[in-house]
Formats: sequence, structure tokens, C-alpha cells
Amino acid sequence: MNNNIKLLIADDSKVMRDAINKMFSHGSNIQVIAEAKNGLEAIEAVAMHKPDVITMDVAMPEMDGITALKHIMIKTPTPTVMLSSLTLEGARVAFDALRFGAVDFISKPSALQDTNLSEQEAEIRSKIEYAAVVEQDAIRYIRETPVAESHACGFDEQQPTRVVCMGTSEGGYGALLKVIPYLDAGVPFSYLVTMYATRENVDAFASYLNHFSSVHVKRAAHDEILKPGVCYLNSGMDYMTVHHQLDGYLLHVSPAPFASRKGAIDMLLFSSADAVGESGIAVILSGSGSDGAEGLEEVMRMGGIAIAQDQGTALYKTMPITAHDRAVGSICVADRDIASCINDIHKMNRSDIRQVIG
Repeated sequence: MNNNIKLLIADDSKVMRDAINKMFSHGSNIQVIAEAKNGLEAIEAVAMHKPDVITMDVAMPEMDGITALKHIMIKTPTPTVMLSSLTLEGARVAFDALRFGAVDFISKPSALQDTNLSEQEAEIRSKIEYAAVVEQDAIRYIRETPVAESHACGFDEQQPTRVVCMGTSEGGYGALLKVIPYLDAGVPFSYLVTMYATRENVDAFASYLNHFSSVHVKRAAHDEILKPGVCYLNSGMDYMTVHHQLDGYLLHVSPAPFASRKGAIDMLLFSSADAVGESGIAVILSGSGSDGAEGLEEVMRMGGIAIAQDQGTALYKTMPITAHDRAVGSICVADRDIASCINDIHKMNRSDIRQVIG
């Protein structure tokens, strides 16, 4: 049985196509079966060759990569990894691609010397291999585009009635795009998100999400008082914790003591369990590893609500599976239903909530 991953390379640069081809030319489980120089050729190649994975450049002549991706995800959904630049505009386009069904994106090298490409070979290989095993439900084209209403909402409550904490690593951009834009700005909750991404990417992502969301989305800042209807994003390079004080809840944000050490999600959830107690909601989304599992269990122990993304919709399943297994009694929810689940909790009394979480 041939277990090779069949790869289609779509890029208008022959140098780039040759470089990616060279990565997998010897002793690799990834087999390049076709190439395309533009989006139109990519659509035709997908129909003809039925690849397992596509690497797709964003900027191509005749038809760009984003337009081609939309066509492919509607007609013949195929796991796709986008190649995009590190510029602010490049980040916006990469987030667009994730919204339209791409599995992930890779920063395109600014130069094409062998040294630059060899540094990225492990990342490219890893993302292609992960893309090859994602389930169909995890690569949906998000057809219903949410329309952001005014972020300015008047609340009777000066403090949030609940604090919702979310944690994610790999696959987190796509998962959050299916959750945050659908949160109801009229619900007096605060939302705290720790995601394993660079501070620069979190800044860009917060700005991007704010454009599509009715809740206000911003980068978390140290010593900030939580406000209802606001979503605070934080990089896993920093520890974000929440603390109770007389006039509300206070955010602390400080650099993580060890750059390579995991634990930022657990730190957030443990602090929330202590500060918020039974008014807390914790959500573990796509990711690898086990960060957040102990914290989710602690949130439940303190009377809060624990949610894990359903593994069938998670690009990276290990984190939500580990968290759900550890936090016995936590509920599994598909990514597309997490926002409505959180919105509905606001309308429930405590006995109704107990019935839902069993």
C-alpha cells in the first residue's frame, strides 16, 4: 500500500516550485504529483490529479491563490497550506485564507537561497504532513461572513458577569475565526485568549478579528481592568493571568520565564479558577501537547464550565482530547457551535446550565 502524501505545488515562481520539489525528491513520504503556475491551473490540477495536500502561493497571475482556494473549497475541498509574506498585508491575506478553508500558512522566504529554504524545510514538511490527516469537517469554507456591529455596547454591569478563557496553539487561528466573530456583543462577558503565536502575529490577528467581530478585540495589556463585551488576545510568549479586586477583574501580562516552556494556557486557567470561580468558562481549542488540561480540570473543580473543541473539527487534536479526558464532565463542542454555546449560557439559569454540562 502506498502511503505517500500526494502534493500539488501552486506557485508562479519556478525557482520556488523547484525548491519545494527538491525538498521531497529523495527518501520522503511526500510525493509531488503536479505543479501549477497560477490559480486557474491549480483548480484544473486538483480536479485531474486529486492531491492529498496543496501548497498555494497567494500572489499569482491570471488567478490569485485566495480566489483559487475559494473555488477549490467549494468544489473539491482539499487541505491547503498557503505561502504568504510576513508583511502586515501578507498577514491579513493569510488570515483571509484560513477563513476560506486553508489549513495553515507558511511565511514565504524573502530570498530564495538554499540556506533560507533549508531553515524552513522542517516547518513545511510538518505542516504538509499534518494537513494530510485533517478531517473534512475541519477545512470548511466559512460561507456565512459575520457582519460586525458597533463595538460600543452599554452594559448595566460595570464588571463582566462571566469570564471566558480560551487556549489554543497549532490550528488556533482557524479555530478562533470560527468562534470570536460569532460572540454576541450584547452578552456582558469578558473573553481572554492565550494562543501560541508571536506577539507580532497576535497584534495583527487581533486587528483582523476586530474588523469581523461584534465584540471588541484587542491585544491584552498589563494592569488592564476587564470590561464586558471585550476580547483580549495574548501571545503564549507571555503569561496572562486574571485577578479579582474590589472594582472588578485585573489583567496581569508578563513575559514567560522560559521562552520554550509551555504552560501559558494553564497559567491563565488556574488564575481564572481562583479569581472567578463558578462564573468562569474555559475553552480548549486546537493544538498539540497538553497545556490547558490541568487548568480545565481546575476550572471545573471550582464550579466553572469546561468546554473542549470536538476533535472532529480540530486541525490538531491532542490538546482538546487531552483536556477533555482529564477534565471529566467537560463538554465537547464543534468549533462552529462554541460561540452559540457561550452566548446561550448567558440566557440560562444555574440549574439549566447544570443539566447541559451533566
